[in-house]
Amino acid sequence: MNHLIKVIIPAYNEQDSIAHVVNDIPKIVDEIIVISNNSTDKTELNAKNAGATVLTETKKGYGYACLKGLDYISKQKTKPDIIVFLDGDYSDYPEQLTEIIAPIINKDIDFVLGARVEKLRESGSMTPQQVFGNWLATFLMKLFFGAKFSDLGPFRAIKYNKLLALNMEDKTYGWTVEMQLKVLKQKMTYKEIPVKYRNRIGVSKVSGTVKGTIFAGIKILSWIFKYSFK
Repeated sequence: MNHLIKVIIPAYNEQDSIAHVVNDIPKIVDEIIVISNNSTDKTELNAKNAGATVLTETKKGYGYACLKGLDYISKQKTKPDIIVFLDGDYSDYPEQLTEIIAPIINKDIDFVLGARVEKLRESGSMTPQQVFGNWLATFLMKLFFGAKFSDLGPFRAIKYNKLLALNMEDKTYGWTVEMQLKVLKQKMTYKEIPVKYRNRIGVSKVSGTVKGTIFAGIKILSWIFKYSFK
């Protein structure tokens, strides 16, 4: 059975990396959707030239961009079986998409997370605050929910119908942790796949700034505590 797969890539000023990301995605994917989140450079042009569908979202925020992509898909006649999310900065290895979706196709798993394990990470690809933040968030999820997650990585795949059931709502930094928390709360099946991770092209808009790091940390922790006491 062939599975219809669509990829959602939020991107903000990723003109130097976005074509690399799009070009490295395996050809089994039906459509690559790049959502330009207020980009002021050639992100949109380069993504389009690489063969991606390009949408624009003027409201700034990772979640806003992801929701724009999902809204676009919801209006299509034929719905996908699997949605894959990854970043537009070329820190992920898009060719590993086949490994990410394999548990969904072969073992009927609902959600698969690409875990950026230390032995596969390029030196400097994650800042100390990112490493600590991931450890703290996943430790709290284990404490409160018995979760087995080790990361909040952006490279992930989920059955489309299960994604709709999550009723995603976060507009900014909390998108990834919201998804994982709702997977846990709804008792969906999940699995982590170790993935490689390299230094991104360009400067991170989140971990590369003090403000971004603080706001992301607050948002992630607020989601965890919100669900812990529901």
